Amino acid sequence: MKYVMTFFWTFLLSQMLTYVVSSMISVDFSFTTGTTLAVVVFVLITVLSFLIPNDPVDHAHH
Repeated sequence: MKYVMTFFWTFLLSQMLTYVVSSMISVDFSFTTGTTLAVVVFVLITVLSFLIPNDPVDHAHH
């Protein structure tokens, strides 16, 4: 479920970003550009979540 929600929010925010940027530079909105951006960012977030350790860090006492 966390991957579904991650993709949902990534998709939504990527589409919003694509719309705002395309409006600012006066070009047509491209749904495929936003979707491609969403998929790339989703894959990066997923890979980073696997790379970051989930174990607690032991603190060394001095």
